[in-house]
Amino acid sequence: MSASEIEESYGALFNQSRVLVGRFLLEELSGGLTNRNIKIETPQGKFVARISSNESTFLAIDRDSEFHNSKIAAAAGIGAQVFDYFPGQGMLVIGYLEGHTYDSQRVRSNLDRIATACRTLHGAEPFQREFNMFDIQQNYLKIVLDKGFKIPGDYQSFATEVKHLKRVLAVNAQPLVPCNNDLLPGNFIDGGEKIWLIDYEYSGNNDRCFELGNIWSEAVLEIDALEELVTHYFEGERPEQFARAWLYAVMAKYGWTLWASIQDAISTIDFDFWSWGMEKYEDCKGLLSSPRYKEMLELALK
Repeated sequence: MSASEIEESYGALFNQSRVLVGRFLLEELSGGLTNRNIKIETPQGKFVARISSNESTFLAIDRDSEFHNSKIAAAAGIGAQVFDYFPGQGMLVIGYLEGHTYDSQRVRSNLDRIATACRTLHGAEPFQREFNMFDIQQNYLKIVLDKGFKIPGDYQSFATEVKHLKRVLAVNAQPLVPCNNDLLPGNFIDGGEKIWLIDYEYSGNNDRCFELGNIWSEAVLEIDALEELVTHYFEGERPEQFARAWLYAVMAKYGWTLWASIQDAISTIDFDFWSWGMEKYEDCKGLLSSPRYKEMLELALK
């Protein structure tokens, strides 16, 4: 969207904010798959308005929790400052963080710093809700089936194995910590001295190994990168935690496949959600059928 189109579409909403007064630069930021992110410069400073739609309720996004948890992340010094929130109108206004976002290569080159950033977030005050991919996957599946959305033909053939995976991960379950749960490469902002974590749409208290496994999965890295990330995070080799992170990555791929199915059906954003989801699904099937899968199940139980 051009600056004039942004002003025409959202100007009335911006006018309600106490910090978006006297705006002189409007720029749509790239990367948002469930909302629009608008960079706004005003005499008071630089801000980002996150504009969401009501359709995000299909995706297990709770905007009130996003607002609440964003404030906790900001207080912990790992997220952007929160300035305004307009419940029911789909706008959250946060500070603009100077720095550059990551791609997969930069994730691979900064695993030690990413581990430090995650430990900072995970040490914050508890978030408002819990995030459990096993439960979310079931909710997504109900939506997909009820609405008649597309789904891979053999998707439900893995249901029994997923139930077994859930039981295995419950054996040595760790205390839940506040997690972002959606740390794609683009949700890291490197400010030089430290890495910021942004976008708390899916934030909630979760097993820290889901966070680590999902980072690895979304960056599409080799398995040695996950082992390195886990070692940095726990400040020493922890084979059983490495296994848990790997298994959670498998579950993440399985669950996000249905996220893509829903987005393919409802989103107005110009993005090939179906192909994105099928790539996740094919990866998931490959991991579930690999010899390493059974090895990881056994290792996670130690």
